[in-house]
Amino acid sequence: MNIDPEIQFFLDELRAGWAKEPPFSGLTFPERRAVAEKVRARWNAGGPVMARTSERYFDPGAGELRVRVHRPSGLPEPAPALVYLHGGGFTLFSIDSHDRLMREYAQQGGFAVIGVDYPLSPEHKYPVALDRIEALMLWLKEHGAELGVDPTRMALGGDSAGANMSFGIVQRLHARGEVDLVRAILSNYGGYDASISDAAEAHFGGEESVMSRAEAEEYYGNYLNGDDEADDPHVYPILADLTGFPSVFLVIAECDILAEQGVAMDAHLRSQGVETRTETYPGAIHSFLEAMSVSEVARRAIADGAAFIRSKLD
Repeated sequence: MNIDPEIQFFLDELRAGWAKEPPFSGLTFPERRAVAEKVRARWNAGGPVMARTSERYFDPGAGELRVRVHRPSGLPEPAPALVYLHGGGFTLFSIDSHDRLMREYAQQGGFAVIGVDYPLSPEHKYPVALDRIEALMLWLKEHGAELGVDPTRMALGGDSAGANMSFGIVQRLHARGEVDLVRAILSNYGGYDASISDAAEAHFGGEESVMSRAEAEEYYGNYLNGDDEADDPHVYPILADLTGFPSVFLVIAECDILAEQGVAMDAHLRSQGVETRTETYPGAIHSFLEAMSVSEVARRAIADGAAFIRSKLD
């Protein structure tokens, strides 16, 4: 792999952090999450200072959620907003681990960012997280002003598992006739299919990678209830009819085990007439956006995503 030198530094530092912690195999899921947050904490520090950040726990209609709203300086009210779903294989991380990334999008894009702490697997299997996020989107349509958000100017996005769920949520909203509620999707190195090829595993996976094929399979195993969900388009959007979807920005990391799925998703979206922008970032790995404090390629990808969303919310 020709990993960018700044990204390689990030990867080496991550490995050093993980090496100080006990193996996941001997930990409970809450313990794994605590370790994951600890290892990632360094990369979440610093970044833009918001004019206002608010947080609340509430039940939008399908169970409790914690949401955090970041508002940069100079933002009118009600404001355009990006609803952001963090990654972590449906199993790890939170709006705390992704706080800086969300603040970066808010600052650079000039919109509010609503981070969602959706329920994690395996304690909460599919479709619990989708149920609650869908309920939140419908709640925002009617009550967005309570959070200072303009419900006519909303986008949805996320990284990895969060990107995957963004497509499931928009499918659900369209099935309800809510075809204009989400005006754009920001999809950062998402997983769109159940299969990872031998070539992808050989080049970009293995024990030393940010994510291997075995880990991806474990994450889906945590999320799903059984093999009967293996062809569910709300889980694997590469199988979905995406006709009429809003504009999509696909961020692909060149040295990512999921890069091939990003390429396939680009073809699938275009074949169904969806306005699609796809950028492949050279030398980048899965989770590379978290390297924003040390990586020019990560900063460029964040700026590109922020500009794309802003252009669709104006």
